[in-house]
Amino acid sequence: MAVPEEANSGAAGSDRAAELRKQMVDTLIVEGTILSAQVEAAMRKVPRELFAPGVELDEVYQLYNGVVTKRDEEGTSVSSVSAPQVQAHMLEQAEITEGMNVLEIGSGGYNAALIKELVGPSGRVTTVDIDADITERASRFLGEAGYSGVNVVRADAEFGVPEHGPYDRILVTVGAWDVPPAWVEQLAEAGRLIVPLQIRGLSRTIAFEKADGCLVSRSARLFGFVQMQGAGAHQGKLLVMRDGEVTLRMDDEVPVDPTALAGVFAMPRVEVWSGATIGRFEPWADTQMWLATALSGFCRVVVDKKLSTGLISPPGSHSAAMAVVAGGNLAYVTTRSTSNEDDVEFGAHAFGPDAEKLAEEVAEQLRIWEREHRGGPGPQFRVYPIDTADDQIPDGRVVDKKHSRITISWPNAANAAAGQVSLHQHTK
Repeated sequence: MAVPEEANSGAAGSDRAAELRKQMVDTLIVEGTILSAQVEAAMRKVPRELFAPGVELDEVYQLYNGVVTKRDEEGTSVSSVSAPQVQAHMLEQAEITEGMNVLEIGSGGYNAALIKELVGPSGRVTTVDIDADITERASRFLGEAGYSGVNVVRADAEFGVPEHGPYDRILVTVGAWDVPPAWVEQLAEAGRLIVPLQIRGLSRTIAFEKADGCLVSRSARLFGFVQMQGAGAHQGKLLVMRDGEVTLRMDDEVPVDPTALAGVFAMPRVEVWSGATIGRFEPWADTQMWLATALSGFCRVVVDKKLSTGLISPPGSHSAAMAVVAGGNLAYVTTRSTSNEDDVEFGAHAFGPDAEKLAEEVAEQLRIWEREHRGGPGPQFRVYPIDTADDQIPDGRVVDKKHSRITISWPNAANAAAGQVSLHQHTK
C-alpha cells in the first residue's frame, strides 16, 4: 500500500530502514544467498527505500517479493525493484570485482547502485531501459542516493549499449526469451552474462561464460521476472479448451494441430503412478527441466478454478501443472500422498485414444529423473549462434530461437534415457 513519501523520512524512518536493511542482509547470509563480503557490504550500504519512495518500509524490505514500480494499462507489472533474494543471488552469480565495466539491462536504480558499490571508483556501470519513465526515475533516484556516476541510457536493450562496451559483466534483470547477438558481441572474452532466460516455457536465471564459440552455463536457478519489451519481446501461445476451464500454455507454437485435441476429453481419464517421489518442500525446478528436455510437446496446463469441474487435478492446491501433448493425446503431472508424510508420489493423468501409452511415457521419465538426476548437478545450457550447424552442437535437447540455438544437456543422459530420449532433438 502506498503512503506519503514523507512517512518514511526523518530520523525515525531512517532508523527503521537501517534496522530492516540489517535484518534483510542477516537473513540472506543465514539462508546462504549472500556468500561474499563484497555483496554483503553493498547490500548493507545502499538504501533500498530511496528507490521505492512512497512505499511502506516493510514492503520495500520484503525478502522474497519485488516492489512493482510501474504497470501497463492492463495492470501487468512492466517494471519493479526485484526481490532482495533475487538481486543478491544474481550479484553472487556475477562475481563482480573492483574496476569492472558492467552493463545492467532493465533499469530501476537500486541494482545499479549495488553494482557501483561492487566495481568501486575505478569501475563503470551502465544501466539501460526502453521506458523513458523508468530511466528518468532511475537517474533521479541514483543522483539522490549519491550514485550520479552511473550511465543511465534509454534504448532498446536488444541491441545492447555498444558505446560503453565491452563489458566484463552483463546482468539482465528482465525476463528474456532469447540471447541477442549484441549481448554476446559486447561481452568481453572473459566476461559473464547473467540472464533470466525462458526455455521451453521455464524461466531460469543462468550465468553464462564464453567458451569454444558459444556461451556455457556455470550456474542456474529458478526465478521469475517482468518480461522484456521492445524487439526482444515474446508472447507464448495459448490453446483455450472446454470454454475456458482448461488452457494449454506453450512457449512457442502449438506442438500439434489444435483440431487433433478437439475430442481429447471425450474418454475417461487414465492414471499411471510412477513410484517416483519428491519431498513436500523439495524444489521442482530440475524435475520440470528434465521433462522439458525429455518430452516433445512439453507445455503447461492451467485450470480456471472458478470453472473447474475436477476433470484436471493439478498437484496440491495449484492451478497449473507440467503437461505434454502428442497427437490427439494430453497428459499432465500430478501428485498423491504416500505412507511417508514428508513425500508425495508423482503420477500422470492422461486423455485421448493413446492415453495409457502417453501416461506411461511421462511416468517413466519421472522415474528416470528420480533415479539419475534427483539431487544431482542439474542440466547444463549452451547458447550457439542461430546459423550453427547440427554437427557442431553436442547431444541434448536443442531449442531453436530467433537469434540462437540453446542446448539442454544432462549428466548420464545417454544412459538415463533408456532409448526414450533422442539425444539430438530439436524444438522450434
